[in-house]
Amino acid sequence: MSRMVSARIEDAIERADREAFTKDPPKTLKGQIRYLLKQLGSTRAVAVELGVTADSVNRYRRGARKNPRADVAAKIDAAVRSRWQPQVRKRRRKQAAASGGITVEARARFGYTAPVGTTDDGRFRRLTVHLPATYAQRLFEARDAGASDQQMRGIIAEGFKDVYFQDGGARASGLSDVEINDIEYLDLDF
Repeated sequence: MSRMVSARIEDAIERADREAFTKDPPKTLKGQIRYLLKQLGSTRAVAVELGVTADSVNRYRRGARKNPRADVAAKIDAAVRSRWQPQVRKRRRKQAAASGGITVEARARFGYTAPVGTTDDGRFRRLTVHLPATYAQRLFEARDAGASDQQMRGIIAEGFKDVYFQDGGARASGLSDVEINDIEYLDLDF
C-alpha cells in the first residue's frame, strides 16, 4: 500500500509539472525516439531506458516498426514527458517554493492526535488546501532527495495541520499530529 501511495504523490507532482509545458512534447513514435536519442546520447542508452534492444530503437527511429507493444509505448511516452522542458519545470517549482506555494487537493482518511475528551477518529475528507511556499520547498527537496512515502505524506500532513486544522494557530491548539492514510486521490497545483 505505501508504495502505491508514493507513486500517487510522485504522479501528482509530475502532472502538476506537465501543466506548465509551453509546448507539447512529440506525439509521433519517430519524434519521441529522436528526442530520447538527443537527450540520452545513444541508441544503447535509449534501449536500456525502455527495456528493448538497440535494434528495436533503430527500427522505431527509421519508421520500420510503427506500433510498439502497449507497455513499450507507455515507457516511451513516460520517458519523453519526464525529460520534456526541464527549465520550465524548474522555474515553476522555484516560484512555488519561493512565494507561490502549492495547492493540495486530496480525498483521504485523516487521523490526528488530540487532547483527551475530544474525538480523534480518522475519517475520510475531501480537502483542497493552499499550503505556503515553505511546504512546497520542503516537498520538492524531499522528492529530489528520494524521500520515502512516509516523509512526503508527513510534509503534506503537517501543512494540512497548520493551515486547515489549526488555521494558523487560531483553533485546535491541542492538536499535535495529523496523519494521511488511505489516499483515494491526491492532486497538486503550483
